[in-house]
Amino acid sequence: MRAGWLAVLVLFGAVGASAQTQATPALRAEVAGIPANYDEAKVGTYTLPDPLVMSDGKPVKDAKVWMTKRRPEIVRLFETQQYGVAPGRPKDESFDVIEKGTAALGGKAIRRRVEVHLSADKAAPVIHLVEYLPAGAKKKVPLLLCISFFPASNMVDDPELPTGEVWDAKTKTRVPAARGTIAGKIDVPELIAAGFGVATFYYGDVEPDYAEGFAQGIRRFYLKPGQTTRGPEDWGSIAAWAWGMSRVEDYLETDKDVDAKRVAIHGISRLGKTVMWAGAHDQRFAAVIASCSGEGGAALSHRNYGETIAHLTAPTRFPYQFAENYGKWAGFPDKAPMDAHMLVALIAPRPLLLQTGTTDYWSDPKGEFLAEVAAGPVYRLLGKSDLGTETWPAAKVPVLHDLSYYMHDGGHGMVPGDWAVYVEFLKMHLHPER
Repeated sequence: MRAGWLAVLVLFGAVGASAQTQATPALRAEVAGIPANYDEAKVGTYTLPDPLVMSDGKPVKDAKVWMTKRRPEIVRLFETQQYGVAPGRPKDESFDVIEKGTAALGGKAIRRRVEVHLSADKAAPVIHLVEYLPAGAKKKVPLLLCISFFPASNMVDDPELPTGEVWDAKTKTRVPAARGTIAGKIDVPELIAAGFGVATFYYGDVEPDYAEGFAQGIRRFYLKPGQTTRGPEDWGSIAAWAWGMSRVEDYLETDKDVDAKRVAIHGISRLGKTVMWAGAHDQRFAAVIASCSGEGGAALSHRNYGETIAHLTAPTRFPYQFAENYGKWAGFPDKAPMDAHMLVALIAPRPLLLQTGTTDYWSDPKGEFLAEVAAGPVYRLLGKSDLGTETWPAAKVPVLHDLSYYMHDGGHGMVPGDWAVYVEFLKMHLHPER
C-alpha cells in the first residue's frame, strides 16, 4: 500500500471508526489535554436558546415571521459564530458531462460522470461527480447526493469506474486512491431498485481536510486583495464542503433526468456536520440524512457529554473546519447564542433523519436526539410532524416522521443495515415512481 494512501486511511479512521467491525471504542478521558465526560450524572443542567424567540425578545407566532425574520437571524448566527460566511454561487462555474450515459451495474443503472468547474480559473478545484440513475426511468427521478471521504471508485462497487485521486496529508499532493474494501460504501443497487438516483463526490475535490488545505482548496480563490489570514467570520472547510454540495445542486438543476427539487443529501461524521449545514443554508435540498454528525453538527453543545466545542477547536485538532469565532465558545457553550437544535430547526419544514450508533459516545447520540426534540416546536409551527416522542428510543427502533431518528447497535459511522432505514425514509418523503 502506498504511504500516501495509508495517510488517507489514518485520516478516515480519525473521523469514522470502521462501520464493518463496529468495535466499541475505548473511552478517552482526555483529548488534546481537555477532559471528556461520558457520565449522564455529570452532564449538568442547561437552558437552550429558544428558536421561536427573536433576538429582541419578541415571540415567533407564525410561519411568515419564522421564514422572513427569525430564520435569517439564526442563519446569520451560524455563519458568523460557527461555520463562517461563504460566498454565493460563482458566476463563472461550469459543467462538463464527460460520460453522458453508460449502462452500469448489470444494466440496472445508467452512469454519468460530470466535472463541476468551480471557477473559470484552470487552477481552481474541480468536483468529479458520478451519478447513477435507474435504467428505463420514464420521468425525472429523485436523487440522494452523498459527499464522501473517498472518490466514487472506492464508494461504489463498479469496476468500470476510473480510479480517483485523494489528498495525501503528509506530502500535500494528490495520489491515486487504491481500490479496496472500506466502511460506509454506498448501496447504489438498493437505492436504484427503490427508484432513486444516486450521486457522489470526494470532499477533497473542494478542499483538502487538513489545516494547510486552505492553500490548496477553493477558499484561496476568495481571498481579498492582500489578505493572507482568515478573519474571525471567514468560512472554514466545513462551510467550503457544504458550498461544494450547493454547486453540485446547481448542476443537478440542469440535468434533464433528475428532479432537482427532490434531492436529499447524506454525509458521515464531519461530513454529517457538512450536510447539516448544507441543508440548513441551502433550502433547495429537499431532505437531509446526517450520520453521526456529533459536536459541531446535530449534538447539543450546551450538554456536557463526549466531544465539546473546546475539543473541536483545540489548536491540534480541527479549528480550520470552522469560523475562528467558534473557538471563543470553547469552555463557555452555555453562553453561545446558538446550539444544534437551532441548526435542526433551520432544516424545517424539510425532512431530517439523524442516524447514530449506541456506542458512539464521543458523538453523543442522546444529544442528537434531544436536539431534535427541542426543534420540534419549529416543525409543528410550520405544519410538519416532530419526533412524536421525548423518550430516547432503543437501538434498531426507527422513529420516522418529518423529524426522524435511528440508532444502530454499534459505533461511529454506518452499518449495512442502515441503508434499509434510509430508503424507507426517502420513500416516505421523496416518493419515487417504480
